Amino acid sequence: MAHPDFTILFVDNPLKSADFYQSLFDAAPVEKSPTFAMFVLNKGAKLGLWSRHTAEPRVTAPSGGSEICFLQEAAADVDKIYADWTARGLTVLQTPVEMDFGYTFVMADPDGHRLRVYARSAA
Repeated sequence: MAHPDFTILFVDNPLKSADFYQSLFDAAPVEKSPTFAMFVLNKGAKLGLWSRHTAEPRVTAPSGGSEICFLQEAAADVDKIYADWTARGLTVLQTPVEMDFGYTFVMADPDGHRLRVYARSAA
């Protein structure tokens, strides 16, 4: 059975987006060009950043219709990342809040893609 291992975000400027994610992940992309950049994440998952201006077929959807989620061990870890990302100037879409699945917040990258950080409820 096929299992997904690669997510692509369509971005305005892959070089600028790669710099943003390199700072956020504290890891360099394995590929970086004016039209595409790629990161290999833990456990082998990949994140691609493809120019929305050169992708085929043409990209028609706006950013923000999905989320990249970052699981943390504890609520204190969520708060620590919230403070760091706020200091970096990311756009806050949701401040830290307890929801039915756990403690979470959501911010946006420079292209408007949603980034959710959460810790599961202890239930």
